[in-house]
Amino acid sequence: MEVQQAQHTKQTQANVALVPTPGMGHLIPLVELAKRLALHHDFHVTFIIPTDGSPMKPQRKVLQSLPDSISTIFLPPANFDDMPQDIKIETRISLTLSRSLSSLRETLKVLTESTRLVALVADLFGTDALEVAKEFDILGFLFFPSGAMVLSFVLNLPELDKKVTCEFRDWPEPIQLPGCVPIYGRDLADPVQDKKSEPYKWVLGLAKLYNHLAAGIMVNSFINLELGAFKALMESDQSGFSPPVFPVGPLIQNPSINEAEHDCLKWLDEQPSGSVLFISFGSGGTLSQEQLNELALGLEMSGQRFLWVVRRPHEGAVNAAYFTGQGIEDPSDFLPKGFLERTKEVGLVVSSWAPQVQILSHKSTGGFVSHCGWNSTLESIVHGVPLIAWPLYAEQKMNAVLLTDDLEVAMRVKADENGLVGKEDIAKYARGLIEGEEGKLLTNKMRKLKDAAANVLSQDGSSTKNLAKVAQIWKDQK
Repeated sequence: MEVQQAQHTKQTQANVALVPTPGMGHLIPLVELAKRLALHHDFHVTFIIPTDGSPMKPQRKVLQSLPDSISTIFLPPANFDDMPQDIKIETRISLTLSRSLSSLRETLKVLTESTRLVALVADLFGTDALEVAKEFDILGFLFFPSGAMVLSFVLNLPELDKKVTCEFRDWPEPIQLPGCVPIYGRDLADPVQDKKSEPYKWVLGLAKLYNHLAAGIMVNSFINLELGAFKALMESDQSGFSPPVFPVGPLIQNPSINEAEHDCLKWLDEQPSGSVLFISFGSGGTLSQEQLNELALGLEMSGQRFLWVVRRPHEGAVNAAYFTGQGIEDPSDFLPKGFLERTKEVGLVVSSWAPQVQILSHKSTGGFVSHCGWNSTLESIVHGVPLIAWPLYAEQKMNAVLLTDDLEVAMRVKADENGLVGKEDIAKYARGLIEGEEGKLLTNKMRKLKDAAANVLSQDGSSTKNLAKVAQIWKDQK
């Protein structure tokens, strides 16, 4: 077992264990939570990281940059020799944790003997870790890295499972979650789109386990963003429907100093204010070759300035890079012939990765084509950047519905009968967001949300107070 910073003597300082399941999108908000617990509430924080054998370089880099009051233990990789290569993401995430439970028990035994361990926090897929925490009589909390609408859906799924007799995507009427904008079944999260599948059964079981195992649920969102959903969730916990819910977001990644020199930021410095469309599909999203071509040609047709984080196309899997990430490659190998040359005066293409938070906070960035992962969604809100919503997998369609139909800070792409978003439409969306009247309306609404996000994280803000309440619950543990 690998420990970056080992504990040798019994601590008197309260210690909190954080257990993320695989994926950078799960780790990043928990890292920001850890910083707040350490810096503002005087906890020692211990990350316990289950691993699946995938490359962990980005995760290690993030964890190694943290203050001394945050330590890390990597559990031995779970064994997947008995599983097929094309195992679904949700199944792999679940098994990574469930096959690491004996190592987790050993780790908790050491931590309870050497530190004053007052709580264990697992992310949304980490109910197995909460089971183990219960064995050690440690208070278990859930950290829900997505929004209140998705949490409401998970908690209501047992009832919906009885009511909706067909597949959700075939249900003709919109589904009304308490306090949320209506949503069609086809826009619900990917794991529930096949009721016979293992991921569906797994998600269905999560709701019951949330009620049974979690002493509280922290949500990476804020009251003003999802007022109706949070009101309904907070009322439901009075009736015993679910554990108490604490909105503690938006917790987003802070840019590191060494990202400041990235060439794309220097390029942005030379562009007019609000003129650049930023395109990125997150750390795991991939497009087909045909869709990549349409996107490139659509950007070219639009005539708008753009900064595109491009990744090698992948046929058939929109989340192909979720576990592996991808190395830096030459985009001219897979972009339309002559595209880079023809657009060099207005666009910049970056391979695989760019400092997203710094790009979104830059004055030249006027819009964001996003897969609507929740981290990216919150980053765009915190920095006031309106969106073109292009959801790919997981719960991203649900986030897109929230952004377009409820908050009205995004326009959503429409695909044709083959699932392809055409170049003419892409050009129209790009022009509309950067130059059009609709873009101005979306920008004005997004700026109001930006102010609201800053307010909830201020000293007297609701999210700051909610985290303080949780911290006090933990400190009151003997």
